[in-house]
Amino acid sequence: MNLAQTNSTIVLVVDDSPESLGMLNVTLNNAGLTVLVALNGLQALTIIERVTPDVVLMDAVMPEMDGFDTCLQLKTKLPQTPVIFMTGLTDSEHVLKGFEVGGVDYVTKPIVPDEVLARIRVHCQNAKLAETAQAALDYSGQYVFCVDNQGLLQWATPHTHELVGALTEQSETTWQKIQSQLSPWLSQPDKTIGLDLLAFDPPLKAYHSGEHEGVYQLIRLVTPKKTKTAEALQEELGLTKRESQVMYWVSFGKTNWEVAQILSMSPRTVNKHLEQIFKKLNVDNRTSASAISIRVLEAV
Repeated sequence: MNLAQTNSTIVLVVDDSPESLGMLNVTLNNAGLTVLVALNGLQALTIIERVTPDVVLMDAVMPEMDGFDTCLQLKTKLPQTPVIFMTGLTDSEHVLKGFEVGGVDYVTKPIVPDEVLARIRVHCQNAKLAETAQAALDYSGQYVFCVDNQGLLQWATPHTHELVGALTEQSETTWQKIQSQLSPWLSQPDKTIGLDLLAFDPPLKAYHSGEHEGVYQLIRLVTPKKTKTAEALQEELGLTKRESQVMYWVSFGKTNWEVAQILSMSPRTVNKHLEQIFKKLNVDNRTSASAISIRVLEAV
């Protein structure tokens, strides 16, 4: 089976069985893949310090450090690298545990060559797409980050790191607080309602923007909009405090009578304030004055 599109793919195979390693080595090499082998978890962790694999085939059951513990440690260094577990046909508990520690898929032993090659191809393509999407988000300046199902940070765009650093003094502690809030929220079936992240003051709003392979969750941060205030009109347009209050409500389409009721003054007084406002803004009607005020308020 020739996988032309994965000729440069590096596969790390972790298995304590030399026979299994030998079979997989031949199968993957014949498919044009580069194969790295490790007989145990410690060897695997040593290898990834020097070479970054595109995908990992991980035996679930190994002496000393099993595949699950190895996966947990590997994911701290290579969070985006897909891990495919190899397990016995009836080992359903191993399958579930593999997903819990960050595995994206599994194959059953004895290994079927065409099946494992197909899964490697699919997960490598997915990982590359995710990497491309992350790069696009980095470039576009979005406040986006990715966590696992427990809320543990996997990556964040540079703008997100800058925002967290700017709003808090200890960003590492802040991410821990965010995780504690995200974990129960992500377990809910309905995540359409945003989450107020209380690690920030004022709180930032977090929205669920999608998931990848059921393992990674994409979160978008929304910064709170500044409240539109009459003080902004006073400062930007050179109005008095009372004039700015009148103009604030006029810009929201209120009539003189409505403004008078809100500000506890007579409609005649409102009209006198508007006359002074028109002079200061060099306009001759409330529509033009409102347009200027709205631009100022929207810029706040």
